[in-house]
Amino acid sequence: MKRETILYDRLESGAVRCRVCQWYCRIGEGKPGVCGTRLNEKGTLYTLIYGEASSINVDPIEKKPLFHFHPTTQVFSLGTWGCNFHCRHCQNWQLSYARPSDGGWKVKGASQGRGQEITPEESVSMARGYGCAGIAWTYNEPAIWLEYTLDTARLAHQAGLYTAYVTNGYMSEEALDVMGPYLDAYRVDVKGFGAGPYQELARVPRPEGILRVAERARHLWGMHLEVVTNIVPSINDDPGQLTAIAEWIRDALGPDTPWHVTRFFPHAELTHLPPTPVDTVLSARELGLAAGLHFVYAGNLASGRAESSFCPRCGKLVIKRSGFHAELVAVAHGGKCRYCGADLNLRGRF
Repeated sequence: MKRETILYDRLESGAVRCRVCQWYCRIGEGKPGVCGTRLNEKGTLYTLIYGEASSINVDPIEKKPLFHFHPTTQVFSLGTWGCNFHCRHCQNWQLSYARPSDGGWKVKGASQGRGQEITPEESVSMARGYGCAGIAWTYNEPAIWLEYTLDTARLAHQAGLYTAYVTNGYMSEEALDVMGPYLDAYRVDVKGFGAGPYQELARVPRPEGILRVAERARHLWGMHLEVVTNIVPSINDDPGQLTAIAEWIRDALGPDTPWHVTRFFPHAELTHLPPTPVDTVLSARELGLAAGLHFVYAGNLASGRAESSFCPRCGKLVIKRSGFHAELVAVAHGGKCRYCGADLNLRGRF
């Protein structure tokens, strides 16, 4: 569904400047931006994906993963087409690599079909009808869906639903500030600390803007933040790299900020690499704890203990997780430890 975008400038000779993400694409007449979903038509920039969903599901909030945000609830999850990254290991590459064509969306000439049109009103109605506590925009980069997610988030808040972005973090500060009053959770990927991993994995020149926007989401807008690092062998798995991420989280976002270190499995353009050794993921968790983070979770593993929550003060089990199932074992009113009263950095209704 085509609609004029809300963050762009008109330039000379019919070109436009998109301001939704940190590429700040200069787009000539008849051309798309990096994401493939914004098109310049005669000096007006249009989004091609307003209200077009590629995937709609009801998920446990733990699947995002968001472990400290309304745990045990179900979330209405939507994704669209395209992305402003081209991650070589993307597990949803059939969606993120897609580009518009006659009759739908294609990846390297292969049709991926059409999406499902869903209005913001329908999205909120379906979320409530399925008994969900909130709405998450996920599966591909939600910032490129800015206009639609903004309209839906406003209605979601009016309906008493929470909202969440599962994001690569490359949105502009302007786009974040547009969403700020209506976005409750910001689950952001940090693929590495320094230019190397971002250039290797996502063809992005540098991560500083990603870190800056995450800090802005946390401190200016008070969003709940959780960070994910998918550990890819030979690219971002060295201890110095992982320790630097942990220290940034501790110092810039706070030691109670959850960090998810997850096991890579071969996808997309990195099928020649092996899955991450389990010991590497568990060692990354230990590095995070040693750096002073209170909640570090090892994901995509068979063992559940590394995904359960323990009180940072008394060490008792407070939330038990197995797969995407969570059980509140010892969470008191206000999201505090039932044993010692420590703040567990939980957001939700307790």
